[in-house]
Order: sequence, then structure tokens, then C-alpha cells
Amino acid sequence: MKHARTAIFKTLRLLTLVSACLAANAFADEYSDVSQLLRSNKFPEAMTKVDSYLAAKPADPQLRFLKGVIQRNMGKQAEAIVTFTKLTQDFPELPEPYNNLAVLYAGQGEYDKARVALEMAIRTNPSYATAHENIGDVYARLASQAYNKALQLDNNNAAVPPKLALIREVFKPNLTNPRPTPGASATAAAPPAPAPVATAKPEPAVAKPASKPEPAITAPVAVAPAVVPVAKPAANPVDTDAVKSAQAAVQAWAQAWENQDMVKYLAAYSPQFVPAGKQSRNAWEKERHSRIVGKSHISVTLNNLKISTMGDKATATFRQAYKSGSLSVSSRKTLEMQQANGKWLITRESTGN
Repeated sequence: MKHARTAIFKTLRLLTLVSACLAANAFADEYSDVSQLLRSNKFPEAMTKVDSYLAAKPADPQLRFLKGVIQRNMGKQAEAIVTFTKLTQDFPELPEPYNNLAVLYAGQGEYDKARVALEMAIRTNPSYATAHENIGDVYARLASQAYNKALQLDNNNAAVPPKLALIREVFKPNLTNPRPTPGASATAAAPPAPAPVATAKPEPAVAKPASKPEPAITAPVAVAPAVVPVAKPAANPVDTDAVKSAQAAVQAWAQAWENQDMVKYLAAYSPQFVPAGKQSRNAWEKERHSRIVGKSHISVTLNNLKISTMGDKATATFRQAYKSGSLSVSSRKTLEMQQANGKWLITRESTGN
């Protein structure tokens, strides 16, 4: 039943922050050492390594996140919950520890706690797609419990069974093992972060369905020659000037963030920009101000920046490396932009896949 409960969740995303950390710290031997042991399912050895590294860097969020992943893979759910809970307290700007807490709570059937944790993940990063998907699954599981309770209280209520059957049909037990395989990349899954992060696909495995399945918290044809040859239409030429100006706009946005220049930072967003989630534009601006201004140092580096344009619209995709104090995270980001009065302005911002 435990597997049925957790299969619905993107536990595949457990190594998201880990993957991001490795991307941002390509030469950090301690992270790669532990990650390699995780890939090999050598959890006791991985725990020994991470504990030895934490002795020298007790506050390191990446190492602490790794420890939580190891604890969960070793079946130490309670200890993993403590580890991730402490991470949310020390680094409340990271959404991944909240997501992982939700997965652990769901595995114990504590769906209300899972819901609260996911709401915090979304509040921390409204564009965190994994948390949005997971919270939808939590709501479905809570709905299933409510419908079952309704039937217990009134088994003559003909309106309830079809609803319950629909949820069970949607969440039939699948053949994917809910436990993640360490070391995969979190792209189809997800980590982390204030600027959120990318990730890990778990290897498929066969999970045993429950006896009474509950909704789980997923020869060439000849062609006559033409008398007159027809020329192929020319491909649409790339507007290099538009690409360059859009690229410059993205770089200026990142520079304003790094310089904590809120006037230029907010000016990079279109008046039509709508924050993710249910946040108002005014509330979003205040939150961004509180997260950016006052930091002793911020570094925002854009890697593998790609720009595609079509008329007055452009899409920028890149990997963003964010550093501030002891926090260092990497995430895949997409900016949708529109040209207005000769300037490229951001109309939509998303993180992850």
C-alpha cells in the first residue's frame, strides 16, 4: 500500500537539487563522490562519505540534501523528514526540500501535511511545475478519502461511487517504482531553488499493485518528372538582429538581478506579465524585492543561452546558476518575451522542464 500511496508523486525529483548542485559545482569532488555511490545503490558508503564531508561543512545545503536522499533510500523515513524539515527552516527559499517532505508525508498517508508542504514549495517558487503536479495528486487522494467517508456515512448516495471510480481510473497503479534511482538527471523529473533546478529520471521497475487498488499519490513510389522543375521555397531566414537584441535583453535582466537594481530588474518585465500561481503583480514585486535587495552578494550566470524569435515574440532558454552566500543552485529556465517599443520584455517566466 505504501507504494500505491507514493507512486503518484514525482519522487523522481528527489535528486533535483543534487543534480543542480553537481552542475553548479562541476569540480566539487565531495558531491560527485557521494553521487557516484548513490548511482551504485551503495547507500551505507554514501552516508559515511556525506557525514565526513558534513563534519567540515555542517551548513552546506547540498550535502544536507544529499543526506536526506540517502536516508530515504535506506528506508529511514523519519530521519529524512527531520533532515528536509531542517533544510526548509535554514533555507526557506528552496522549494525542493518542501516537495520531498510532501513525498515522504504521502508515503505515510499524511496527505494534509503533504498538501501544506507543497503549498509552501509553490509559494517559494510559483513556477515550480513539479510541486503543482504533486499537489493536484494530493487533492485527488484527499478527495478519494472524502468520497469513501461519504459512502460509509450514506451508502445509498448514488452520486458518490461514479466520482470515486473516476479517481481510481485516473490513478490506476502503474508499473513505475516510486523510489527514485539515484544519480539520474532531474529533467523529466526536477532540483532546485531560489532560482529553481533540473534533474533525474528514475529507472523503471515493476511495482506490485495492491489487491484493492486505491488511487495512487502515473518499395519507393515513382513520381513522373515535372515538365518544369519547381524550386523549393526558401526557408524563413533567421532574424539575427532580433536574436541579438533579445539576447542582450536577457543578459541585462540577469545583470540587474545580480546588481540588485530593482528598477532595471522590474523594468525587464512586461506590463502584461502575470506571476505564476495566484499571486498578484504587486505582491510578486514585493516578494522579489525582499528576496533580492540586501544580499551581501548575488551571482547570476546564464549558460547555454538559446534564443528563438517569431515576429515580435521570442523565447529564451538557458541554465541559470545562482549563488548567494553559502547557497549555490542551478536550474533550467525559460523566458517568453514580446517586443514593445523596440524593447524585449518578459511576458512569462518558468523554471524546470
